[in-house]
Amino acid sequence: MGIFSAIAQFFQDGGFFIYPIAVVLLIGIAITVERWRFLNREKARNLKAFDDFLPLLRTDDHDKMTLFTRDNDAPVSRMIGCGLDMMRVTKQRADVEQAMSEGMMEAVPQLEQRTGYLSVLANVATLLGLLGTIIGLIAAFTAVANADPAEKSKLLSMSISVAMNTTAFGLIAAIPLLVFHAILTNKTNAIIASIEMAGVKFLNVMTLNRAIEAGMPKDKSA
Repeated sequence: MGIFSAIAQFFQDGGFFIYPIAVVLLIGIAITVERWRFLNREKARNLKAFDDFLPLLRTDDHDKMTLFTRDNDAPVSRMIGCGLDMMRVTKQRADVEQAMSEGMMEAVPQLEQRTGYLSVLANVATLLGLLGTIIGLIAAFTAVANADPAEKSKLLSMSISVAMNTTAFGLIAAIPLLVFHAILTNKTNAIIASIEMAGVKFLNVMTLNRAIEAGMPKDKSA
């Protein structure tokens, strides 16, 4: 009970701005949990989709590959589907790769969605802590100005201690939010890199199968 009493006392002494900071922290935690679960799900979906697609890729059956990408909505499937659609128009690898890059542009915003808010919330928590401290100090000095001279030192010391609680809690909220932002950003980048790697493997296999050309100038003497 001592810990809960200390936390309750900390909130009571921190003043009004403690509560907006707590709300910011809770919002950040909610975003972190939602993004973590979403990214884990997308990672699993992409891995399964590409593993299921590999047997079709080895058969070089374009119709079956196209049907697979249309039935599967994983980002890696949509990206490969854009490449297959372009192959109906041109066999140049650069054009197919460009079409797949456009497909990636549709998937990346969904992976990065809301993660950037965590750094913003961390800054808001820090600024709210500083604002609460400044307002608390202003109120403290105003109260000291009208206090008895014998009590001014003690009253000022207590007021400053209370005002600093807001800054402390702002930092307590901001530090983990920045850590969560870094973790989610790295996880997102890893998923994007795996999708891009799958696209490169697809292009390389299709090039080896002569389904697309590398775009190299042909030797006229041949």
